[in-house]
Amino acid sequence: MSLPDSELPRTEDEWRVRLSPAEFRVLREHGTEPAWTGEYVDTKTPGMYRCRACGAELYPSDTKFDSHCGWPSFDDAIPGAIKEIEDNSLGMSRTEIRCARCDSHLGHVFRGEGFTPKDTRHCVNSLSIRLDPNDA
Repeated sequence: MSLPDSELPRTEDEWRVRLSPAEFRVLREHGTEPAWTGEYVDTKTPGMYRCRACGAELYPSDTKFDSHCGWPSFDDAIPGAIKEIEDNSLGMSRTEIRCARCDSHLGHVFRGEGFTPKDTRHCVNSLSIRLDPNDA
């Protein structure tokens, strides 16, 4: 479930207490987990993927696809759930994606690769999301 706005951390020190060191590195310090190591790379379970930091709904499981890139990939997000930030780190131009609610780093979005009819790949760290499975 989503944290109430009144319970969202306001400082990085508050986030550090709430998140594991690995989650903090990815979500708050814009890190990347190693390819093929995340718990959701191959997951096919139906449900809703939420921001691991604040619980906001981000991606319905039916938008997840296998891109063979080593990270969970989605071709669409819930409208308004994600914000895009220009990222010129690592000597290249990319588009970082963050949770629109708590500004936590999720990964990067790539367009024009031809994987899906929407031609978009949200490449997301498993440490940035949590799957809320549908009830059977």
